Formats: sequence, structure tokens, C-alpha cells
Amino acid sequence: MSHRFFTLDVFTDTALAGNPLAVVLDADDLSDARMQAIAGEFNLSETVFLHRPDKKAHSARARIFTPTRELPFAGHPTIGAGVLLAHLKFGDGMEDGGRECDAMFIIEETIGIVRVGVRLTPGKAPFAVFDLPKLPEETGRVPPVGDLAHGIGLVASDIGFDNHKPMRASAGVPFVFVPVKDREALSRCRSNRIFWDTVFRGEDHGAMYIYCRDTDDENHAFRARMFAPAIGLAEDPATGAAAAAFACVVERFEPLGDGVHQLWIEQGQDMGRPSLLSLEVEFAGGALANARIGGNAVILQDGTIRV
Repeated sequence: MSHRFFTLDVFTDTALAGNPLAVVLDADDLSDARMQAIAGEFNLSETVFLHRPDKKAHSARARIFTPTRELPFAGHPTIGAGVLLAHLKFGDGMEDGGRECDAMFIIEETIGIVRVGVRLTPGKAPFAVFDLPKLPEETGRVPPVGDLAHGIGLVASDIGFDNHKPMRASAGVPFVFVPVKDREALSRCRSNRIFWDTVFRGEDHGAMYIYCRDTDDENHAFRARMFAPAIGLAEDPATGAAAAAFACVVERFEPLGDGVHQLWIEQGQDMGRPSLLSLEVEFAGGALANARIGGNAVILQDGTIRV
């Protein structure tokens, strides 16, 4: 059997930046083992397999795999799948003679229903945004600061800024969030696998999102890196699921008032894959009421995989 596939660069408006993604179409005939093997063959942070939706009114059912395991939800596959569905529906010329248009797609993911809006603008990379299917919540224990620092090649004095302290949160995929004092400390981070298993003590989802307030652009809120060797990702250029869970960090440590706030997060610069993620948080009564992840994506190639 053969299957058409596309690759996209996500959370960027420029090819060969952002986070690469593979999307395989018409995947209903592929077994779980086959999808996992194909994801390993692509060897990108994630590969999406699009299936017929369970409900006819929906756009597609998506299964998301890293090179080593399946995920219930991930941000850059959701953004990339939405942009690709818009491309397949409207093409490069879009509707209405090439004028700007918006499209909405309903994607069934393992975590639940995800609604993805895509804006198509002539001459610009498509921009997609989705509401979180599950609001983030604080989860589980956090390893001691010294262990966290050791696991990423830092010292304890590098950890923390303002009132930010390490915490664990999840919006479907769990992360340990580690604030560091500045961009110089962030650039020194290394995924030290020798100490990683000790830090997380055998947990199969040991993923660490390290961030600071020191950014390239004064209009951006945070700069981040993400390491997750336990699921086959030495480092990820742009992590939508982490940005989704980061809304919980914002709720706990940032003094934002009621209303909607858009925060831009830089990631991937230290990998040579600059990425930009939009985290939109909505507060009501002092609590997080909703959150959205957004970003651009560009289609890089398409082809056929014969399996």
C-alpha cells in the first residue's frame, strides 16, 4: 500500500525553521505498530496519521506518534494538521479569488475533540490556532532543585527568577517547568541522560521545559527549551503541548488580571530552528478560564510512502 504524506515546518513562517512535522494521509489501514515504525522512519519529533473521523461532521481523526511512543495530544501536530487540511481544501489560491479567508476544522484526537481555526492570507504563511481540549493543571512532585539543575548541566543558583519556581503541570502531556535566571543560563542547558533517569527515577514521561524572561524581542514574553529523551526527543524546537501546560505556570506566577492576554514564546533558537508560539490565556475571577495555542506553518514537501 502507498500513502501520500506531507512535511511541514510549524511555529514559523519560514521554511527550514520551526518544528518539522510529517503528516500521513488516509491512514485507516495502518496498524498501531506500522504507524509507530513509520514515525521512527521519519524520525521527527512527531508524525501525524490522519484517519476518517468517527463523526461525519468532523474533519479528521488524528493519531500522533513520536519516534518511540504515541501521544494523546500535541500542539505542533495539531497546528500542522489544521494548516494541511486548509491547504487540501482550498489549495494555494484559496477561495474567493485569493482573498483572505478563515476556515474551521474539527479534529478528533485521543485526548478529545480539538477545534482548529486557520487563517489563509495571500502571500503569507497560514496561521492556525486551537482552544485547549483540556485546561492545564498542576500535577505530581517536582524533583529537588539540585537534581533538576544537574540533569540539565546547570547549578542550583541558575534556577528561578522573580517568584517563578519549578513546578509540574499537564494539559494532556506532563512537563516539569524549570525557570532559569537568564538567556545565558538557558543556552548552557544540556540534556544529560546519565543523570536524567536519576532525576525522574524511571518515569516514562520525563520532559523538562526550561524557560526565562530574557528574550530576543522585547514584545515576546518568554524564551524556552524542551528536553524529553525518555520519549525520543533529545530537544524539541517548538512544543505546543508544553506551551499549553505553561498556561498553568502563568496562572500561578504571573500577575495577569481578568481578560484575554497574548504571550509570545520563543523556542528553538539554540538549535538553529527559531520558532514562535502564541499562548493566549483568558482569566475570569482570577482563574484561568481558557487558553489557546497558535502559530504559523509552511508546507515543505509532499510525496508517497510505500509500506
